[in-house]
Amino acid sequence: MNADTMRLRPKVLVTKIGLDGHDRGSRIVAAHLRDAGMEVVYTPPWQSIDAVVKLALEEDVDVIGVSSLATDHLIVPKLMRALAAAGLGDVVVIVGGIVPDEDEKMLVDAGVARVFHPGASLDDIATFVADAAARVRAIRFPAEDLAR
Repeated sequence: MNADTMRLRPKVLVTKIGLDGHDRGSRIVAAHLRDAGMEVVYTPPWQSIDAVVKLALEEDVDVIGVSSLATDHLIVPKLMRALAAAGLGDVVVIVGGIVPDEDEKMLVDAGVARVFHPGASLDDIATFVADAAARVRAIRFPAEDLAR
């Protein structure tokens, strides 16, 4: 690991889990993150939790963005547990879409870093994702390890 590795673009997985097939918003967010200089891995709708965990591991992502316009955000706590079990507890998970206020607390309690509601600024999302990716990389590659 060297300093050049730390300057790699943030790597983000944008996905939809469960049965929600409404993907227009996730495609818009994914394109904006790409245009902001991030490496984006985009999945089609209807992903299983196991498939998302496997892809996150294979792609070594920093952040996972889950889009939910139905009630699929309710299975995000299961995703959080599966990520932890796979040794991916350092990956930051965000959720975007229609999430009732009463469900947002449940998501945060499960370990979701942030919930973005309809109308959230694309620039705010990109800034949050970039900052989160930097925090993940700082954990994975502490500065003292870079000196070796």
